[in-house]
Amino acid sequence: MTTDASGDRADEPRTAAVPRRLYADPGLPDRVFRGVARSGGGLVLAVMLLVGGFLLYRAWLALDRAGWSFLTTAEWAPDAGRFGIAAVLVGTVLIAAVAVCVAVPLATGAALYISEYASPRLRRTLISVVDLMAAVPSVVYGLWGAFFLQDKVLPTARWIATYFGWIPVFGVEGADPDDPLAPASVYTSSTFIAGLVVGMMIAPIVCSIMREVFSQAPVGEREGAYALGATRWGMIRSVVLPFGRGGMIGGTMLGLGRALGETIAVFMIISLTFDIQWHVLQSGTSSVSSLIALRYGEASRFGMSALMAAGFALFLMTLIVNFAASSIVARSRSGASSDA
Repeated sequence: MTTDASGDRADEPRTAAVPRRLYADPGLPDRVFRGVARSGGGLVLAVMLLVGGFLLYRAWLALDRAGWSFLTTAEWAPDAGRFGIAAVLVGTVLIAAVAVCVAVPLATGAALYISEYASPRLRRTLISVVDLMAAVPSVVYGLWGAFFLQDKVLPTARWIATYFGWIPVFGVEGADPDDPLAPASVYTSSTFIAGLVVGMMIAPIVCSIMREVFSQAPVGEREGAYALGATRWGMIRSVVLPFGRGGMIGGTMLGLGRALGETIAVFMIISLTFDIQWHVLQSGTSSVSSLIALRYGEASRFGMSALMAAGFALFLMTLIVNFAASSIVARSRSGASSDA
């Protein structure tokens, strides 16, 4: 029997070192919390899959007959075999785009003022007001837009069409900008007015999310920016806005998802048409949710399947927006970088 230099026996096989497995008992409260959290997450996914599966099941009859033409046909006559969501899909996207263009600058300015400029007493009051605005029913916004805002906005719509009508999206067919007595009916019930109302609806939601994120910017980085000689706006630009980038994107996408699915306020304002309407200032537009609300009560069995198909398309579009928002927010986490 021989031994090596380290004193171990040379004829005995060596065993590989196995790392010890560390295990810590989390305890009953942690196990219960983990189980509840997993169950809640799984339940949310299950409900989402059930909703999508139900819509697909009810829409399959119409989708099977229409095929891909369902996405390219503007006419809506299911019982005659001619139906599609091209027109209502364009109207939905345009209304949501106008709403986001109105709501995001307004919400960003309000959130920065509340979190950075307002006094503590005024800040508490403004936070309560914004939260109350987010809780106002959509039918109230619809009544306000139809009976008050529309008449006030018509001169603005006429001015935009007069001076920016050379841009195709702002053009209005049948309007004479040189005639001051031309009827204003060509500007009523338009995508622009519906987008303004929806923008006012989603602005409080977007503002609440942005304000919450802005208020969590690190105090040390704020004071460091001031110590380096930055003004308040310089501090906001170099600390608060980079820190809140993820929250701004998330709030914007959340507002966009709400704007895509808004029903009653849009239904009360627009004049529903089934032509692809690219002119946002011109009377007549459409949306998927308004189509469902209008035709639900009188739909036949096949017409109901077509409406379910339209709802399924809106469901998929909303999911795509939310997943895109999650991906963007994950790549730009709040506080990940700062120029301070």
